Amino acid sequence: MCSLLSRCPNNSVCQHRAQARDTERHKHMATPMEEDRLEAAAAPPADVAGGGAEDREKPDAPPMESDSDSDDEGDAGDELRIQALERALLEQPLNYESHVQLIQCLRKSGNIEKLRAAREEMNKYFPLTPKMWQDWAKDEISLSSGRGSFDDIEKLYERGVQEYLNIKLWRDYLDYVEEHDQSVSQCSQSGLSKMRDLYERAITAGGLHVTEGSKLWEAYREYEMAILTINDGNDEEKAKQVQRVRALFHRQLSVPLADIESTLAAYKSWEAEEGNTRDPDSQVDDVPPNVLSAYKKASEMYNARKQYEDELSDAAESEANKLQVFLKYIKFEESFGDPARVQVLYERAVSELPVSSDLWMGYTSYLDRTLKVPAILKSVYHRATRNCTWVSDLWVHYLLSLERIRASEDELRHVFELAIQCSFPSMNEYLNIYLTRVDSLRRGMPTGLDFELIRQTFVDAAEFLSPQLGIEELLLLHAYWAKLECNIGKDIAAARAVWENALKKSGCVLEVWQHYISMEIEMGHTHEARSLYKRCYSKKFAGSGSEVHIRHFTSAYLNTG
Repeated sequence: MCSLLSRCPNNSVCQHRAQARDTERHKHMATPMEEDRLEAAAAPPADVAGGGAEDREKPDAPPMESDSDSDDEGDAGDELRIQALERALLEQPLNYESHVQLIQCLRKSGNIEKLRAAREEMNKYFPLTPKMWQDWAKDEISLSSGRGSFDDIEKLYERGVQEYLNIKLWRDYLDYVEEHDQSVSQCSQSGLSKMRDLYERAITAGGLHVTEGSKLWEAYREYEMAILTINDGNDEEKAKQVQRVRALFHRQLSVPLADIESTLAAYKSWEAEEGNTRDPDSQVDDVPPNVLSAYKKASEMYNARKQYEDELSDAAESEANKLQVFLKYIKFEESFGDPARVQVLYERAVSELPVSSDLWMGYTSYLDRTLKVPAILKSVYHRATRNCTWVSDLWVHYLLSLERIRASEDELRHVFELAIQCSFPSMNEYLNIYLTRVDSLRRGMPTGLDFELIRQTFVDAAEFLSPQLGIEELLLLHAYWAKLECNIGKDIAAARAVWENALKKSGCVLEVWQHYISMEIEMGHTHEARSLYKRCYSKKFAGSGSEVHIRHFTSAYLNTG
């Protein structure tokens, strides 16, 4: 298709679409989405994001200015607040609230370079809400000029739509590309292909959203209709374009969406305009049988889901109640066995309740069992661990999932290193992360991994964990380490060094000696076991008294003979 700017200079597709969008937005005034809630809704629990709300260090607010204060004094107060927030984040980079406040202050100050840096810094640690991505894109658009700016803003939208499912953000993204990409606005072949690919991606991401998915379908149809309107002079091209619009109607009518009846009416009206319907007021006349059948099935599916949608739309519902509704809804959707519908519902849920570990655990578990697509698994686990950094089970499952899909050793190591930098509630959870990493390395030995990687992981774990581990966990770590030194490393001296190191730290604990001696006995090293028994005689063990332990060791020593 040649450029429409030359064929129709006063009626470009962008002008036509802009008018259509204005009309459509008046028809469908969007109910405020969850992204309009307090920005802190996506923050981790207080103990993770830098202490409880009452314990977090918040910079003092500048004093209220009187009417006589000059603008310079106001600017100075804002600058002091910005500096205080920057200092706070240097000390506590995981303080979500300080990141949000700094961005708000910098936005007010108009310091675009610092604002960009602050947003990037926050996004290193936390996902941004859809509203924050919209604000970021809006700010950059107001300053944009040239192709380079377009590319940067396009990348911002790409990043935003990948963090949470949000129909409004997708619409902004689509509108921006349509209005500012010259190849799209001129309807060149490459532009048409790019725009259609982007619409298909949007439909894949949110076209199954029961209450809002129709906004994406309608935007897609409007785009194709606009092309049809200005496509004059080529009957073959026009016929193809008519079929594209018709196919979009047919596809949408097969999806259970809240306004499916109005979609059917719009379809009938459009076919009438094209001269293909005898009775546009009839609900079924001249609708192809296969389309009518799909429409009826979709209507039934919507009616079956309406009770859940009604509960979710109740603004008075608490987050706890909304979570329970989502969990029931997800279970209901899973019973139909359609992974695409289940995935979209999970995406809706985590967008509204981003720090619910129950949702993320359920979502990742479902994908591990059912979909098993590496790119999707990586994306969802990555977002899960960014939203709930403090949930060690998510990190463990992330590592196991990466191993199952045969991710590279570099990727596994990277995720492991991120995990051990997190703040978990107990040291046992760090131990679980370390042991999961060791298990993965052990299973990777046949592929050529060096045993030294396992040994170094144990060394790091012992150094980091030993001072704070309980005796049971300490024994688990050292027993496993020594066993692998013997069985895989084939180095009995290294295995003994593991236990000797444990004795230096916990030599007054009977169980450490028992495990060390048991290893020697299991390998048939009677002389070494007797030697260890002799070393025990002078020890004072914690517990029921040294005499009991001496009798125990004397008996065991004699039995080795």
